[in-house]
Formats: sequence, C-alpha cells, structure tokens
Amino acid sequence: MHIDAILSPAELPALARRDLRRTVCVVFDILRATSTFVTALHHGAAAIIPVSEIGEAVALRRQHPNFLLAGERDGVKIRAAQSGGVDFDLGNSPREFTPATVRGKTIVSTTTNGTRALRAGAGARAVLAGSFLNLTATARYLQPLAPSEILLVCAGTGEGVALEDVLAAGALAEQLSGNHSDAVLIARQVYARAQADLVAALSSSQNGTRLCALPELRDDVAYCARRDSVSLVALADASGRLHAIA
Repeated sequence: MHIDAILSPAELPALARRDLRRTVCVVFDILRATSTFVTALHHGAAAIIPVSEIGEAVALRRQHPNFLLAGERDGVKIRAAQSGGVDFDLGNSPREFTPATVRGKTIVSTTTNGTRALRAGAGARAVLAGSFLNLTATARYLQPLAPSEILLVCAGTGEGVALEDVLAAGALAEQLSGNHSDAVLIARQVYARAQADLVAALSSSQNGTRLCALPELRDDVAYCARRDSVSLVALADASGRLHAIA
C-alpha cells in the first residue's frame, strides 16, 4: 500500500488529472472544517453536504428548506450581506454543532478551503474527512481496506500549507503500514516534534493564532486538538455527502 500526501492546496487542481479509482483520500482541515463535520456527525447530523461556493449552499436551501446552512469566510459565520440575503444558521466552530441543533439534520457547508479539498477527491475510491478527533477510528477503517494508495490531503490556508493539517496527516500516517512518500515522511517528522503538546502546536499556527485572537473562537483550538474523542468514520457517498460510519 502506497501512502502519499498533498501538503499544500496548490496541488489540488492536479487531482483532476489523476486516476483516483484505486485511491482513498483522507482530507484534513483541522482548524476547522473536518473537525466540525466529524463533531456534527457524532452529535447525530444525518449528513453533511460540502459545497465550494456560498451560492451553491443557498440554492440547496431554497430546494430543501429544512437543511441547515453552515460555513465561514475569513473564519467568521456567513451573513446575509455575503449570501444575497440569507444569514447562515451556523458558522464553522465545532462547538456550535450541538446535539440539540444538528440531530437528524442535513447540513450544507461551505468553507474557505476544507469543502474545496473534499470536492477535489470526487473521483477517488473513497473520500474521508479526517481530524484528530477521529484519528484512530479512521486508521482502523483504512487498514483492512488495503487500497493501492492512500492520499492524505491537507486543505491548507489560502494556497499555502497549514501546520495543523500537516500534523494530522503525520499522526495518521504513523498508524498506517505501507510505503510512505517523502511528503508523508515530512508530515511524520513534523508531528513527532509537536505531538507532546498539540494544543500549543495548533495555537502557534497561522490559523490557530487567528482563532486565539477571537474570544468567541479561541476555545476551538483546544477542542480540535483532542485526540480520539470520537469513534466514527466520516465517509463521503457517491454524491459527496458525508455520513457517519460507526
């Protein structure tokens, strides 16, 4: 089994030219999209529909009035001025996605990088949303699948690398047996140096620093650093919707 990694979102467009039919993609947007999706599914959400653009989300809400709208731009919940008149129900903080709010609901989400990264792997054998929260559960799901390739996809920040995503890719790779690419070895080495204090490592990242500066969002950093607090796998179906697999 070959294990490779995309460490920068600048590499995402090349996925469209790759044959991914024997590849399983695991997407990481630790601060915060994939951590939020895993939390929502853990708290009983029926499905998450990741979309790239605000307009796509609003159009789905018009078709399905019971869907919840979630997402962010520049880290902050999307407001009516950005969406053409619709205040989104939720932002991108995992702590918002409580059982009382999301149980039984389908959630349409658009974020700056995470949803784009999930959509980029559409041609793969399978696409998973990974996080520190469900790291071991994801590893246990992958090992018996034994795909030809596992591709660890770091959503990043803008077009640049995000430290927290690389850390999570390295942490997952440590639990996976196979032939590791140089990109994976880099991620593993970065994780090895930071694993003793993940909260500090995430807080020092570009995204972590930004979130820590916002009183209402700073607790998201420590939340997203929690390892293995959730036992589910977040798997995309053929339409791209994420569902929970226990």
